[in-house]
Amino acid sequence: MKFVIASDIHGSLSACRNLLAAFEKEGADRLILLGDLLYHGPRNPLSDEYNPGEVAKLLNEHASDILCVRGNCDAEVDQMLLSFPITADYAAMPVGSHLVFMTHGHLFGKDRLPPVKKGDVYLSGHTHVPVLAVKDGVLYANPGSAGLPKNGSESGYLLLDDETFFLKNMRGEVFKKFSLFSL
Repeated sequence: MKFVIASDIHGSLSACRNLLAAFEKEGADRLILLGDLLYHGPRNPLSDEYNPGEVAKLLNEHASDILCVRGNCDAEVDQMLLSFPITADYAAMPVGSHLVFMTHGHLFGKDRLPPVKKGDVYLSGHTHVPVLAVKDGVLYANPGSAGLPKNGSESGYLLLDDETFFLKNMRGEVFKKFSLFSL
């Protein structure tokens, strides 16, 4: 299966449009969202074309394609606008012989790991900075932010195709990849 993985839209209508266009272009089976979909949060500036209601409408058009975990800026009131569940703090799925643990990153982190072991994948957003790196046999994967990239990064997403992760910008250009066969 092929998954597009993104995080931290933060109510940006242009980021949501770009992400959905990338999802369509990739021909992915599912869109995994790692939280912070609608609200910008008190520490962040307003995102480009900030329009949480319209972002919700666009995402709802793809509700059957979306798997989502809750971010620190997501609330029960956001769930009232969305047609897919967003309130789980984490999810896990097998990919080949590996477990992919998905969370936003505010409850778990590189220094506060969930129950993962060597050969697993820790997938999170929250930092707004893309990462694809191995530490102690665990792959740390973060798509960065679709709506509010930080530390000089670009808006982007992860593509998981079979057992290979690709970090891409919204134009679809690959800037890093990692095969789970290497773990």
